[in-house]
Amino acid sequence: MLRRGSPVPKTPKYLDRLRPLSRLWDWQHFAACSGMDSSVFFSPSGERGRQRREREERARRVCDTCAVRQECARMALDTQEQYGVWGGLSEADRVRML
Repeated sequence: MLRRGSPVPKTPKYLDRLRPLSRLWDWQHFAACSGMDSSVFFSPSGERGRQRREREERARRVCDTCAVRQECARMALDTQEQYGVWGGLSEADRVRML
């Protein structure tokens, strides 16, 4: 408890580093995939061929309707996300772009 006349404690420095991070992710609140089962966007172990292409296409259809598709794709490229469909880009799409 602070006493009258005592100095107000400063905000810890580490909080200054955390605040911008939330702004980097705020776009996710507007994502079409918000609340969806992640299995639409991330392949199970061993998924190959036709099953993988069909799952990726389902994910892309969701991304096609998304208001923050560009932000999502940019984040995946900037962070070199290795897994899943982000902003309509599959793992293979992102590798080709980088």
